Amino acid sequence: MSVKAKYQPVLDLGEELGIKDGDVRVEGDVLKVKGEAATQYEKNLLWDKIKEIGGESPSDIMANITVGDTSVYARHTVKSGESLSKIAKRYYGDPMKYKQIFDANTNILKNPDVIHPDQELVIPNL
Repeated sequence: MSVKAKYQPVLDLGEELGIKDGDVRVEGDVLKVKGEAATQYEKNLLWDKIKEIGGESPSDIMANITVGDTSVYARHTVKSGESLSKIAKRYYGDPMKYKQIFDANTNILKNPDVIHPDQELVIPNL
């Protein structure tokens, strides 16, 4: 299996996330990938996928992923049935961090128990 085929799920995820200025090259037995993720969360998703495939310290891939918007951890569009605690669990692994999300979005949220589909929330850096 070629190194590019091995890491195809990473390349597919990059496409799905809309990574900007993407460049993928194979040099010898090493896949070299670079591009710009919109947020740190998206960069983390890519690195998690790389580690899932290649282990903690893969030697057959080199990735240079930068972040376009470092002012936030992520941006999230609310879907029906979501709550701030569910969103906090997704991004931080801790539903109790919903307060930080609420505090970062008081310009559009007045009550942490009331959010609406299609609202775009800032997920702050912690």
